[in-house]
Amino acid sequence: MSGTATPCGFVKGLREYTRGGYESASKHFNPADMEVDVAGRSFLVTGANSGIGKATAKEIARRGGTVHLVCRNKERAEVAQEEIVTETGNQNIFLHVVDISNPKEVWKFAEKFRNEHKLNVLINNAGCMVNNRELTEDGLEKNFATNTLGTYILTTALLPLLGKEADARVITVSSGGMLVQKLNISDLQSENGTFDGTMVYAQNKRQQVVLTEHWAKAHRNIHFSVMHPGWADTPAVRSSMPDFYERMKNSLRTEAQGADTVVWLAVSAEATKLPSGLFFQDRQPVATHLPLASTHSPLEDEEKLMAVLEEFSQNFRLSLPGT
Repeated sequence: MSGTATPCGFVKGLREYTRGGYESASKHFNPADMEVDVAGRSFLVTGANSGIGKATAKEIARRGGTVHLVCRNKERAEVAQEEIVTETGNQNIFLHVVDISNPKEVWKFAEKFRNEHKLNVLINNAGCMVNNRELTEDGLEKNFATNTLGTYILTTALLPLLGKEADARVITVSSGGMLVQKLNISDLQSENGTFDGTMVYAQNKRQQVVLTEHWAKAHRNIHFSVMHPGWADTPAVRSSMPDFYERMKNSLRTEAQGADTVVWLAVSAEATKLPSGLFFQDRQPVATHLPLASTHSPLEDEEKLMAVLEEFSQNFRLSLPGT
């Protein structure tokens, strides 16, 4: 699931997340920003077989980019790949079957990819919202494994490859839901208290914002951004948030509208004129905290998150055969 879903109780009146909000914002877009040819540039999109990921991949393919689709389900991914090639006429669409919730699989893929391809832009779109606490085969809580640790491992493993290219970018699809969450490093695996999948997802999305801000400071030669796609009508929203979908379905954004800012961040020259590490909505940087919200966290908590994720990451790398 990409970052469309958002706990909606706190945002009654925030209609900018809806289709109407997009239509209003888009009146101020400059169409020339997207009139670009990205032939020769290589893009990797996770969770690319449906929803915002597929819409993003398709728009990049239309502009001539080489697109690597990273998907968990081989059959659905092959259908998406064929659809993108047929609709865009771009043959440079490649498929990689990877489960982002499996850290060893992510490491294995990233190290192979590093040896075989170049990469200009990484788009972390894959995600999930599991509403009951589930553990992966590695004993990790599934939302955390996919949304946070998987994103962390894939990004850090590919940073050396991105660092070789001019105008390298990393875009992570987050969610406005993170606005209701303060970073909580005491319970990363959601072991304590009542499990609320929506809030766990929102916490993961807050973690992605923190990751992006830290990466931006540490890697000055790569442009990092994180974004909220608004509330879009995607398969993931329908399956993970059926009540929300029923209530909002007539005002949800299309997948392409949800993907618009991802594509803008990935291809436009304008995006990299803005500082690295910002949070975007409808092609504009927006605040990562609501006014008067107590969601700011101390720097030591953010640094602890990075350290814990690095430890997890290296432990799974070392557990690979031959390492």
